[in-house]
Amino acid sequence: MPDELNAGFTGKPVEQPDGIKRAMKSATSVAKREAQAVAVGAQEHQATSAMILGIGAIIFGIGYLMGRSAAENERSRYW
Repeated sequence: MPDELNAGFTGKPVEQPDGIKRAMKSATSVAKREAQAVAVGAQEHQATSAMILGIGAIIFGIGYLMGRSAAENERSRYW
């Protein structure tokens, strides 16, 4: 009896996806490959990755402070 157990679908679908499904599958595979490439590159070049991350954090902080400053100046204005 245990040999007759069918736990679920384990094969490939008969019809290949088309239209939106095909485009999404392709976009997903491209995104996965790019993410893997970025991860490998960051792992191989740790100093460069740390420098880029640090510069990005500094730029983000400057932008955040500039945005807060601009928002504080706009509080007294009304449309």
